[in-house]
Amino acid sequence: MSTLNFFFFGIYPYIAASVFLIGSLVRFDYQPYTWKSGSSQFLRQRGMPFASNAFHIGIILLLLGHAVGLLTPHGLYTALGLSAGTKQVLAMTAGGIFGTLCLLGMVILVHRRLTDDRVAAAGSAMDTFILLLLLVQLVIGLLTIPASASHHDATVMLVLAEWAQRIVTFRGGAAELVAGTDMVFQIHLVLGLTIVLLAPFSRLVHVWSAPLSYLVRRYQLVRSRHRDVSRARAG
Repeated sequence: MSTLNFFFFGIYPYIAASVFLIGSLVRFDYQPYTWKSGSSQFLRQRGMPFASNAFHIGIILLLLGHAVGLLTPHGLYTALGLSAGTKQVLAMTAGGIFGTLCLLGMVILVHRRLTDDRVAAAGSAMDTFILLLLLVQLVIGLLTIPASASHHDATVMLVLAEWAQRIVTFRGGAAELVAGTDMVFQIHLVLGLTIVLLAPFSRLVHVWSAPLSYLVRRYQLVRSRHRDVSRARAG
């Protein structure tokens, strides 16, 4: 096992997690007014509702799928009668559907930011960089699907799950597990950790403030100002 392999898959996960947690706390304490998503929808409405919804729905379901797939002990699946091969097929299918949905939204968002001067001016260089990094990560994530399909016994899926569980539980030998996997999986892991590392310095920090209450709140009544003014004049 090389030194780079040990660093990226044995040490880097803890660096990324530490920077994410400490950096988020520092930013919330020293720059609370920058703690926002920085929406630019009002600058250009066309295509934004679909792009934003597709991206957010896709990425949230992808994150949940990764968390469940990587952190759930394999013994629990076998106890429920689910084989490793079946679990891999389910993961590939869900990842393909949600990844494609997220990618469609992401492509529109990237095109919008790179071609609209007002949208670009309303953001920062970090906003553009993190958006492009997410786009690359999505593409590589989709490329892991055919790579996974070539391993019919689901060995790579089991290895990556064991790696994640050893990292979370602070057990040794995690980096050695990833050393023999395909390069596409290694790049996907490193980019994912890098996104976590950069999150406190970008608009991604707003994930801490996810408005889960939106799921259960009552509908809001929105009236057009132009329509209300017209009624007032008619009266």
